[in-house]
Amino acid sequence: MDAMMSASREFFRQPSGEKQKCSNLIDDGGKHSEVEGYGNDKVVNQDEGLSWNDRLHLRVEPEDERNFTKWPTHPESFRDVLLEYASRTKRIRDVVFRTIAKLLDLDEDYFLNQMSNKDPGFARFNYYPPCPRPDLVLGMRPHSDAGLLTILFVDRDVGGLQVERDGKWYNVPAKPYSLVINLADCMEIMCNGIFRSPVHRVVTNAEKERLSLAVFYAVDGETVLEPAPGLLDDERPPRYGKFKAKDFGLSFD
Repeated sequence: MDAMMSASREFFRQPSGEKQKCSNLIDDGGKHSEVEGYGNDKVVNQDEGLSWNDRLHLRVEPEDERNFTKWPTHPESFRDVLLEYASRTKRIRDVVFRTIAKLLDLDEDYFLNQMSNKDPGFARFNYYPPCPRPDLVLGMRPHSDAGLLTILFVDRDVGGLQVERDGKWYNVPAKPYSLVINLADCMEIMCNGIFRSPVHRVVTNAEKERLSLAVFYAVDGETVLEPAPGLLDDERPPRYGKFKAKDFGLSFD
């Protein structure tokens, strides 16, 4: 965890020109961007405003779809450290899926059996520089994650992540060597709403920079999403329909 945070901090502290070697902009004058690479999130709605962060978004799953041209070459250790980190978070993902299945009285491997070797996984490195007006700008706008599961590694002593519940925002404590496990929209559907996908955001800090690394696990677009049959009966009707993930709007292209 120390090595991963150190490598990401070293990447973001490089001059802009060096970071742009991993740019997510498409070679069309910068009018369009892709998911992978370094840059900023595109603004879909002008009323939303910009998020106060830089990000580096890299595909880690499936292994044969990793685009190493977007991976930083500085620091030299970056690739090896991320590959090891991604391998470990994948094992954590499997433990979480089995734990949720047990809590729901489903077969231990139910959620793992819904997955395929085509399911995407992304590592997103977020850098939040100090913001002179934290009262006016968010580090990241309110949203819920679209996939199955997010494993978030946060900076040791700099908070900022907040979760919304009943119209109120709650701070998520920043603790050394801790991972935040966030269930996402597709998992909410498969759990029939028993576990919810929380809306969250990141607030800025006037004095300190903040880094985080989120590893997102999702499902292939052809995967059929529906509540687990074992969670349905006369007293627990389905809260969601049955449809393919791509029809849900889940896309990483």
